[in-house]
This record gives sequence, C-alpha cells and structure tokens, in this order.
Amino acid sequence: MFDIKLIRDDIERVKSGLAAKKAEVDLKGIIDIDEERRGILFELDELRSKKNNASDEIGALIKDKKDAKDKIAAMKDISAKIDELEPKAKELNEELQNRLLAIPNLAHDSVPVGGAGHNKVVRTWGEVKKFDFKPKTHVEIAEELDIVDFKRGTKISGSNFILYKKQGARLERALYNFMLDLHTSEHGYVEVFPPFLVNRASMTGTGQLPKMEDDMYKLSQEDLFLIPTAEVPVTNIHRDEILKEEDLPIYYTAYTACFRREAGSYGKDTKGLVRVHQFDKVELVKFVKPENSYDELEKLVGNAEKVFQLLGLPYRVLLLASGDLSFAAAKCYDIEAYSCGLEKWLEVSSCSNFEDFQARRASIRFKGKEAKKPAFVHTLNGSGLALARTMVAILENYQTKEGEVIIPEVLVPYMGGSKKIVKS
Repeated sequence: MFDIKLIRDDIERVKSGLAAKKAEVDLKGIIDIDEERRGILFELDELRSKKNNASDEIGALIKDKKDAKDKIAAMKDISAKIDELEPKAKELNEELQNRLLAIPNLAHDSVPVGGAGHNKVVRTWGEVKKFDFKPKTHVEIAEELDIVDFKRGTKISGSNFILYKKQGARLERALYNFMLDLHTSEHGYVEVFPPFLVNRASMTGTGQLPKMEDDMYKLSQEDLFLIPTAEVPVTNIHRDEILKEEDLPIYYTAYTACFRREAGSYGKDTKGLVRVHQFDKVELVKFVKPENSYDELEKLVGNAEKVFQLLGLPYRVLLLASGDLSFAAAKCYDIEAYSCGLEKWLEVSSCSNFEDFQARRASIRFKGKEAKKPAFVHTLNGSGLALARTMVAILENYQTKEGEVIIPEVLVPYMGGSKKIVKS
C-alpha cells in the first residue's frame, strides 16, 4: 500500500514518480480526505478525553452525594457528538484506504524513466544458435513428436489451454523438479507447496486487487481466486505477522500452476505455448531487511540466470523502464530466452523488488531487539523459471535436422536417462 506520509511530506516526488509510471492519481482528493479524516479524529480524541473527565467528575459528585444532573446532561451531549462523528471517521478512513490501494508503487531511482522502448539490456549470456537448416517452431516440433496436444487442450477447456503428453509431460515435470532441487540445494530456498486458490485479502496484499480483478479467474460463490503466480500465496504466508530480525532473510521457493485470463491477441506469437491461460512456474520469494533488498534483488536475478545457464539456453537480462514496471514493483529485471522458430526474445523470468509496498498492504513487519517498534520488511519475487516459455526455448534451441529434440544434460536424470525425444 502507498504510504500516506509520503504524499503529505513530499508530494512533488510522488507526482514525478507517478508520471514516470504513467499513472493518473487524484492526489488533491486524497489530501482533502486525509485532512478531513485527521480533523475528525482529533476532535474525537478531545471529545473522548472530555467524556472521561466528565465521567470521573460525575463519579466524584455522586460519591459526595452532590447533584450531578448538569454533568450527566453534558456527558450525554458529548456522547451524542461522538456517535455522530465515529461513522464519518470510519467512512473517510475506508475511502482513504481504497484510494491508497489504487496507487502504484514508485520506481527506484536507478530505473530508467520511460516506456518499454527505454528498457535497457544489462547483459547477455550464450550465443543465439545458428542452424544449418530452417528451424521449426515449437508448435511444429511438439505436434510432429506428439508431445503436446493443442487441439484436445482446447476441446477440454478452451483456447490457450494446453495438454502435455508422453515425453512432453515428462519434460514439464523434469523441468520443475530440476528447478526446485537447484534452488533448495544450492541457493538456500525453503520449498513450500501452497494452495492454488487464495482469498481476497491475499490478492490485495500482493497488489493484484483491486486494480486487476477483471484479469483474474474468480470463484464468485466463495470469493476465491485462482492464483496468477505463486507470489500471491507464498508472500501471504507471513501476512499480519511480526517476524524476528534474526530470522531474516527468509527465502521460499514453490512450484504451482498459474492462471491468467488474458492470454494476448491473436497472432503467430500467441499460438502454442507462448501465451496460455494456465502454465506451470517455479517461484522465488524473499523477505528481507530494507537495507539489503537491492543486493538481494541482484542475487535473485543470479539464481534465475543459473537455471538458464545449466539448461544451456542463451538469454539476455533487461532492466525495465518505469513505464513498463508492474503495479507493485519498484525495480524489475526481465530475463528473456531466444525463440529460434519465432525469431524473437521471450520473457521467461521477471525478478522484482517491491520494497515495503506489499508489506504495507499485507502487514508484514519485523522487530529487532534494539528497535522501539516493528518495521516493514521488503519483499522480492522472481520466476525461477516460467515453464511454458522455457519449454519453447528448449524445443526450439535443441531441435535437430532429423526432427528430434536433444535433452539438456542436467535434465537427463529427470527424464529417466533419456537423452533425446524422438517420434514414438
């Protein structure tokens, strides 16, 4: 949630930050509501103090067997005024909270200002593969090897839903098992397996609600949502908790299916596995102290890059510009793999620092032994990796002239020793 104190104390910074994110917010309206709310709260505090004093005075008068009628009448007037102001204060507070929930996080100072055209390639790894034959798209490869059934996936659920089969299903399972093993054994993450359905408070805590509710799959009767990413349930593990400083940082990794209603417009780059409504992903989530969060972001990106490197997939890392950042992110790196068939780069991982934005919404704090009061943690998350597009990259980069697909060496043990996928 956006910090109202920042609007009060440095409105010019807020204005420029919102402009960089291309967000239009009625800051004057928010300030007016806040000032009216604070005025009423001040008046309520004074009235309650007067009521307490009057109660003490009435008690003393009655004890001394003196007439307390005037004091009782005055206290009733005070009580009536309190009863009148309390609902108004509650109404203004709810309105303020709703408006603050709709304000995006501001970009970090190191983020380039501008739209997607200002995204910056910060490094690359590996070389885009050159073939001595015309490479096929992953759709052609998957259909010829009979490892993905796009038509039956559509029949079962609708467009942009996928049915993996045979070695395709096994390769999908191999990928997320390999990633979980890597992150838990080498990168220090604790594995969790969270629910795929979450409540409204969880979606609000990580920033999907209220802004993006229409993009989510929802079970109206129970007011539950299918998760768009494991970021939601995993970040909310510590919602409404005060963590111990000595327990930080906390790292979690989780495999989940992810569900997104918007799968993109029709076109060759949205067919197959590139944009789907349901996909598997291994997520990385961190809870850290504020002073360490940007160092932790760089480590997080490195953890995701390690997956690409072990799979032998060429990639590039982009620093996103302010106008291309998500609603909740202060800074984000995208990692993209190259699609030989589509001849374009595909985002396979996003690694973000949200600073205290999600922690405020979800009330996740920590307290040190020397601290007078709890402080908000910083939360981070990244894809380590998203599997649908990782599958695209493997099928297209490891295809052979004979129509087979070589299995990356690190996945061979997870594939039962199979070193390639051949037509069965």
